[in-house]
Amino acid sequence: MNLTVIAAGAWGTALAITFSARHRVTLWTREDDVTQSMQVERENRHFFPGYRFPDALQIGTVFDSSVADADLLILATPLIGFRSTLRMLADARQVKPLIWVCKGMEAGTAKLPHQVVAEELGDEVLCGSLSGPSFAEEVAKGLPTAIALASRSADFARKTARELHSSRLRIYANDDLTGVEVGGAVKNVMAIATGICDGLGLGHNARAALMTRGLAEIARLGVALGGQPNTFMGLAGMGDLLLTCTGDLSRNRQVGLALAKGRKLPHILAELGHVAEGVSTAHEVARLAGQLGIEMPITQAVEAILHRNVPASEAVEQLLNRDPTTEIQ
Repeated sequence: MNLTVIAAGAWGTALAITFSARHRVTLWTREDDVTQSMQVERENRHFFPGYRFPDALQIGTVFDSSVADADLLILATPLIGFRSTLRMLADARQVKPLIWVCKGMEAGTAKLPHQVVAEELGDEVLCGSLSGPSFAEEVAKGLPTAIALASRSADFARKTARELHSSRLRIYANDDLTGVEVGGAVKNVMAIATGICDGLGLGHNARAALMTRGLAEIARLGVALGGQPNTFMGLAGMGDLLLTCTGDLSRNRQVGLALAKGRKLPHILAELGHVAEGVSTAHEVARLAGQLGIEMPITQAVEAILHRNVPASEAVEQLLNRDPTTEIQ
């Protein structure tokens, strides 16, 4: 199968390296200096240093020719660049089966990625989301990983999962696209919350309670948007939540740890050097939950810390002083 991975961040590069073992893969990025460096160094020293490219991995230079022969497109852009990349495909008349790996809700619209795809490319394109507990570094090293490929077309999900699946990157087909995307989006908010909890030294009991209540918030919103309840107990729900909240490779967790130390958000993000999707998603999820009348106190607390300058310790105290009898466990 011919694959084109669009965007050479850490995750896009890791997937390009991994899939090159069994497929013909082209990796394209819009940054000319990154493209030139990858061609010469055979490594992505800008965004994913230390991982050599397989000889078979091709580096695309021109967008149209890089996507023209692809049987499947893998969009690895951050959510902020997702819509513009879809428009590039439409303008180039290169609408073909695609999957994406970004997780979140679009800033300003609170739309999930599949809704953005429908607006830009129409409802008929075969597409899906690749999501689940996965750090790019471990996938590139060939360490065992299990993720979900969700699509509204169960047939597309099964066939594509079968093509991409390997013993070290196990891919499970799923037909609950909305549920998988909500799980992937809101777990980033919960990872920021868990980082704050750990950074404040609140203990393992508090972390366990926070993650459990966080999963309840994810499921509430997901079901309200049309997701299936059992999705949130699987790889794209509980699995992704556990990894992102507890693994120190998690960018969103790192944001929370830094906030707990009193660091300012702009400085945190500048030092991080990569996108932490939970920062913008927190605002959109909190806004959407308010519109739908859904109780999401952890999300609201994270949004207040990130976007309304509420001190982390103050937001935590407000959470701890909530009446637990008003919520179902």
